[in-house]
Amino acid sequence: MRGLDAGEWAGRTLDGVAAEDPAALQAWMTDPGYAPPGGESVDALIARVGAELAGLAAGTHRMAVEQAVVRAAVVYALELPAAAFWRLDVRPESVTTLTGRAGRWNLLVGRPEEAD
Repeated sequence: MRGLDAGEWAGRTLDGVAAEDPAALQAWMTDPGYAPPGGESVDALIARVGAELAGLAAGTHRMAVEQAVVRAAVVYALELPAAAFWRLDVRPESVTTLTGRAGRWNLLVGRPEEAD
């Protein structure tokens, strides 16, 4: 699962984008339907990650993914509002576990990587 497509903002710092276009950055951080130029909205990321989760075969799957993918997966799995995406902090190099049966997901957050 690939991370959020930041389009023309890819590789730039948030400070750099804010200095050039603060209104656009504000819109991206507050409106889940807003996409940066040439990029993907948070809504689109959640839908894409959700479709990938829904399409997984039964069984255990382990993936190394970017923090944005973890956020999107949690929002999708727990049926949270898309605005919650930016409110989820994901520790680097940690394990987040989603388990599911019959479309119902459960979440275990923040287990250290070495405990896996």
